[in-house]
Amino acid sequence: MRLSVRVDYALRAALELAAAEVVNATDPVRTTGELAEQQGIPARFLASILRQLGTAGIARSVRGRDGGFTLARPADAISLADVIRAVEGPLASVGGERPELHDYRGAAVALQQVWLALRARERALLEQVTLADVASGRLPAEVRSAPDG
Repeated sequence: MRLSVRVDYALRAALELAAAEVVNATDPVRTTGELAEQQGIPARFLASILRQLGTAGIARSVRGRDGGFTLARPADAISLADVIRAVEGPLASVGGERPELHDYRGAAVALQQVWLALRARERALLEQVTLADVASGRLPAEVRSAPDG
């Protein structure tokens, strides 16, 4: 599986927002600058990502002197898959399209089934793991017991 830098940054920023929710539930708001500094993400790039997370209902902006961003819903209600879809669209694609839209022939006919199974497994794992799981370090057993790749 290959994730873009944009997805990596989006996940890291969302995890900082999740951690802020735990550390200071009364004031979990973090500025773009704080998030960028905490994770070493270019602030201009991060601003664009946070807008996408806002559009997807994952983050929300807070206006005012003490404004910034916070999660739009609890961290345990936001999966890693939600964040990935917010910035990149579907979880598994072949050439940017859903695997079932490709026409495989001859010896490659069964390849479509491989892509569909991969997408199903990837989706199941990424939808199971939440921001709260990762931010707290309490990962599901399936993730903790996974062999090193």
